[in-house]
Amino acid sequence: MLSDLDAVRRFNRFYTRQIGVLNEGLLDSPFSLTEARVLFELAQKDRATASELAAELGLDAGYLSRMLRAFQKTRLIRKQAAATDARQSLVSLTPKGLTAFSRLDEASAKQVDELLNALSAEQREELTGAMRRIQTLLGGDHARQKPAVLFRTHQSGDIGWVIREHGLMYSQEYGWDETFEAFVAEIAAKFVLNFNPKRERCWIAEMDGTNVGAVFLVAHPEEDGVAKLRLLIVNARARGMGIGRRLVQECTRFARQAGYRKITLWTNSILHAARKLYVEEGYRLVREEPHHSFGVGLVGQTWDLDL
Repeated sequence: MLSDLDAVRRFNRFYTRQIGVLNEGLLDSPFSLTEARVLFELAQKDRATASELAAELGLDAGYLSRMLRAFQKTRLIRKQAAATDARQSLVSLTPKGLTAFSRLDEASAKQVDELLNALSAEQREELTGAMRRIQTLLGGDHARQKPAVLFRTHQSGDIGWVIREHGLMYSQEYGWDETFEAFVAEIAAKFVLNFNPKRERCWIAEMDGTNVGAVFLVAHPEEDGVAKLRLLIVNARARGMGIGRRLVQECTRFARQAGYRKITLWTNSILHAARKLYVEEGYRLVREEPHHSFGVGLVGQTWDLDL
């Protein structure tokens, strides 16, 4: 019978083979596992100091510093002095860095999909339940206090969640009626039926295995070279964590990569938090008009971002 030590080491060997950690480049990329983890950590934050990254990932400060210098040389990251302490530098991903992370993230999602597709629904639930249990047992209080946020492309079941979440949230917070949920369902259905993965995306923000945010970027049906940002939403329990900002940034990054010249969006003036995100990203208000929809009087707004 295997000892506890042997059992853990055997599982580690098995899982590293499964996900290709020992390969020269993780997921056929130029990055090692540690480099990919640094990119992942930066992608989950607006910015972070090197000391915060070192503490979060358990890395030697000197080793991390050399890695960050290499990232800066290849223009994957940018550094700026912290407002509160000029001796500290804030590190963030550049658009090139976000693109590199996105490719890694998509390759990782594809790899996990291939692993899970071989399992039945019951087996998948058993596997993910065991993983959550391992994380809880080994993560302790730290894992419970700082939930990780995963940004990924949509999977089966996500579109239904987006529709339901919009219906519930806008009814509870703004008093909109069920016609708004029907409006969202129509947009979501068109996305699924006409989805072009080279030109369109749905991003899902997931925390502790639960969806907490989403956004869509779709091709404008009437204007070549123009994309539409649609259905941005962040669950109330996940607000204040930079999730909405990251979702908006993902739309900008992907639109540039796909060759769009402009992103446009339609929103309503009462959605102050979303409007603040659009302004921060560089959108400009180009048109507004009053309308009566979803059982209430509103002022609709069109915002554009030139790429």
